[in-house]
Amino acid sequence: MLSKTELLYTLALQRVPNLGDTSAKKLLHNIGSAEGIFKEKKSNLLKIDGIGESKLKDLEESRLLDEAKSEIQFIEANNIEYSYFKDKAYPERLKHCLDGPILFFQTGNLDIQNRKMLSIVGTRKVTSYGQAFCEKLIEELAAINPVIVSGFAYGVDITAHKAAMDNGLQTIGCLAHGLNQIYPKVHKKYVAKVEENGGFISEFWSTDSFDRNNFLKRNRIIAGMSEATIVIESAEKGGSLVTADIANSYSREVFAVPGRATDNQSVGCNNLIKTNQARVVTSAADVIYMLGWKLDENAKKPLQTSLFIEFTAEEKLIYNFLKEKDKELLDIIAIECQLPTYKVANLLLGMELKGVIRPLPGKLFQLI
Repeated sequence: MLSKTELLYTLALQRVPNLGDTSAKKLLHNIGSAEGIFKEKKSNLLKIDGIGESKLKDLEESRLLDEAKSEIQFIEANNIEYSYFKDKAYPERLKHCLDGPILFFQTGNLDIQNRKMLSIVGTRKVTSYGQAFCEKLIEELAAINPVIVSGFAYGVDITAHKAAMDNGLQTIGCLAHGLNQIYPKVHKKYVAKVEENGGFISEFWSTDSFDRNNFLKRNRIIAGMSEATIVIESAEKGGSLVTADIANSYSREVFAVPGRATDNQSVGCNNLIKTNQARVVTSAADVIYMLGWKLDENAKKPLQTSLFIEFTAEEKLIYNFLKEKDKELLDIIAIECQLPTYKVANLLLGMELKGVIRPLPGKLFQLI
């Protein structure tokens, strides 16, 4: 936690025009503190690799500190918390993003340490198919107990947040404006419920106006916080594709929901898949398998004796195969049972939820 003085100077540093988070981190690494940066001779700062005159020309402006003082008053008056990039509570995955914010603000009840986190994004003009898929996907993912991250916008974003809340999952809205407002205004009715088990984060100040670039800038936080980004629907161009591109640049997994070639809101997803920028996702099992996730122990159903479990014909085929082999790789199960791998992944997830099998390290599955 920063001292009040260091918070003041860090806010001022965040406000320096043309500096950016990557350069700010370089300065902090070399000088040691934000206050030290403002008090250091400019000639010494210019010796730091990647720091040029253009980035420091406004560093000495007293206006920056005056603005920072006003923002601290807003933070204190509204009980807003903040997260500094060197703090333990700062999202671990975001720490590894060079351009991650040096500081962001938050409200609600966030619990994100050592948690599985997924970003779900997509078009604001979501179709009934996209909405239904998003709701079903999150319902299936509930057994893994992930944190659902999105942008609190129209369409896919709010669908994901609502589905997370309906399934008792923590959800986080990444905003492209200060925490003194909510956009769109119609979504204010969801704020209190989100903050009960989750909350909102933003790197923007209460004085920041709405700007298209802010929305694009916040997308790096959505992509950076999570282990994977899932694009539900997107037209040929859109903010969700920017988020997917950023996630790929961070070496994170990207998934896209395929759609019909004639559907305008599937063009973006289909292009991601065609160009190998995203993996196909048709169910929660695809995500769970590719990320190597296991069921949350608290979310598992009580074990039942297999005698009283009703199996489909395909589940029975897998059950009998594992009964002979004890444990086996997913790909081998698919080959031996003559079923597509994606279908076997779905079936195994269903059987795991029934308490029949358990996943083992190395993509192995075993009967309980």
